[in-house]
Amino acid sequence: MPIYKEMEDDYRTKLHDRVSQTLLEGYPADAVWETDGIETAVLRQANKASADLIVVGRTGSGKFWDKLIGSSATGIAINASCPVLIIPPNHKVSQFENIVYATQLEFDETDIISEVIDLVKQLEGKLRLVKVNSDWEPDIQPDRQFIKQIENELNMNQKDIVILNGNQVMHALEDYSDKISADLLIVSTRQRGFLDKLFDPGMTKKLIVDTHVPLLVYHQKSHKNQYNAPLVIL
Repeated sequence: MPIYKEMEDDYRTKLHDRVSQTLLEGYPADAVWETDGIETAVLRQANKASADLIVVGRTGSGKFWDKLIGSSATGIAINASCPVLIIPPNHKVSQFENIVYATQLEFDETDIISEVIDLVKQLEGKLRLVKVNSDWEPDIQPDRQFIKQIENELNMNQKDIVILNGNQVMHALEDYSDKISADLLIVSTRQRGFLDKLFDPGMTKKLIVDTHVPLLVYHQKSHKNQYNAPLVIL
C-alpha cells in the first residue's frame, strides 16, 4: 500500500475516533473528509453548513505544521462569514471568564461592541475594552469621544475601558491579558479601505499566528446573537 494511502487511512481513523469521543461526551458531531486546501475546504464546509462559528486548533506539533495551520487560520479568520475561534497549542479552558476586546477607538464600534457584550453575557464572563496607543499609529479621533459614547449607549463602566501605551500593540495586548489572567481575546475585522491598509500592518494576522491566549476574530458583518450548532472544527 502506498505510504500516502496509509497516512490517509490513519488520519481518517483519527478523525472518526474524535467524532466518536465527542458523541460519547454528549455533543452532536459529524465528520467530513476533504482533500482540498485547508482554507478552501473549511470555508466551503462552513458556508454549506451555515456555521455560526469556526474553531481552529493550532497543534504545537512542529514548526512546518504550525506554520501551515497558522497561515490557513489567518485566511480562514479574515475571509470567513462567521466568527472564528483560534485555540493555541496545549491550551485547556472550560469556561471563558475574563474577556478582552481590542478596540481602536477610531471609528464607531458600538454595533459590534454591543454584539460582543451579548456574547460575553452568554458566556457569563467579564468584559474589558482595551486600546493600545502607539507612536506609529495615527490618533485620528480623541479617545474620550468614543469612550463617552460607549459608556452612554452601552452602559459600560469606565473602569472596564483601559488605555495602554506601547509601540508593540500585540505584545501590549498579550501582556495585559496575562496580567488579568484573560482567557479570551476578541478582535474584529471590517471592510478595510486604503487608509486602514496603510496604517494597520496586520495586527490581526500576527495575533492569529502568535497568540498564546485563545483568540476570537469577530466580523462586523456578523449579526447573530446566539451561537448554535453546526460548528466547523479544524
